[in-house]
Amino acid sequence: MPKEGHYVTRTGWLRAAVLGANDGIVSTSSLLAGVLAAGLDRPAVLLTGLAALVAGAFSMASGEYVSVAAQADSETADLERERQALEENPDYELDELTEGLVDRGVSEPLARAAAEEMTAHDALDAHAREELGLTGAGGAAPLQAALASALAFAAGAALPLGGAVAAPVGTDGILVVAGVSLIALAVLGAAGARLGGAPQGRAVVRVLLWGGAAMAATAAVGRLFDVSV
Repeated sequence: MPKEGHYVTRTGWLRAAVLGANDGIVSTSSLLAGVLAAGLDRPAVLLTGLAALVAGAFSMASGEYVSVAAQADSETADLERERQALEENPDYELDELTEGLVDRGVSEPLARAAAEEMTAHDALDAHAREELGLTGAGGAAPLQAALASALAFAAGAALPLGGAVAAPVGTDGILVVAGVSLIALAVLGAAGARLGGAPQGRAVVRVLLWGGAAMAATAAVGRLFDVSV
């Protein structure tokens, strides 16, 4: 095992955090671009952005919690089935564990011996890892995912909203919001790729492409349905 650990141990919170931050930046900046293009006054724009931040953070938290909790429930149900199978037919389960090790390239005598030792140590854990692919590091954690997603969304949404607040009166607010958002997306893409051990350039291009497209589309809708008074 590398001294710095494995990237896979970060996938639970990292996925939720990157998704939350990306959604916070893209959805809030796109919404702001749309209302700015439609000609809403500054207070209305800022109120819209703040409402998007609060509503989005709670929405992301609830969505992550519900989805990850459903995954956790499925994992728990599978573990219970394995526990019952070990109690009702331990010999069959031992054969199954042995066959799984053989399929992975272990010689049959060694696989049998290993399966027996694994079963004696912790039979349920052995079957959870070998048959279900469940480990302590990769298990579903609903509260962790919900908190990471909500905080990341709020942090991401605060950036384009901050750009709208800081934009000098008389300037094109859309350009300021878009500039801040694209820089934030590039940093997010690079940071997420670095934490996950993936190529940074591809990640940056990906988030810039989709984020820019979303802002352009909502700004076009705002221009089309001009509601300024």
